[in-house]
Amino acid sequence: MTVHIRPARLEDAGRILDLIIELADYERARHEVVASLADIERSLFSPEATAKALIGERDGQVIGYAVYFFSYSTWLGSNGIYLEDLYITPDQRGSGAGKQLLRHIAREACDKGCGRLEWSVLDWNEPAIQFYRSIGAQPQDEWVRYRMEGQTLHAFARGDS
Repeated sequence: MTVHIRPARLEDAGRILDLIIELADYERARHEVVASLADIERSLFSPEATAKALIGERDGQVIGYAVYFFSYSTWLGSNGIYLEDLYITPDQRGSGAGKQLLRHIAREACDKGCGRLEWSVLDWNEPAIQFYRSIGAQPQDEWVRYRMEGQTLHAFARGDS
């Protein structure tokens, strides 16, 4: 079944936040979601927004979303796309909706001359890992992802550490 994919609109912000929370629940990290509706509206739909969102619909119902942004590879000398979230509602998983959303983003990457499309997946999320491998994606085991956030980020920015 075909999924209708469209750019997210401001009026989708509440549904996107609901889906973000569903994803966080699935990833056992609901307690980490601090985004508000205003945050989603600002970060995805303001004139300064650097991230983009897509909505996947089937029969007029929102069944998933994707959020992504452009990155840059110095080694390739070209932009890339980093997929922040790809989420399909549980009742629609296995229907091809995730593949269609991901392919939509891959086409945008190719159309814009991007050299790569990247994302992260939790090491225990076997269904997602199998899906990504089935479409030819390869894990980047030699890279370790680091993160600085919250008070640590602010302290470092101030020169406290």
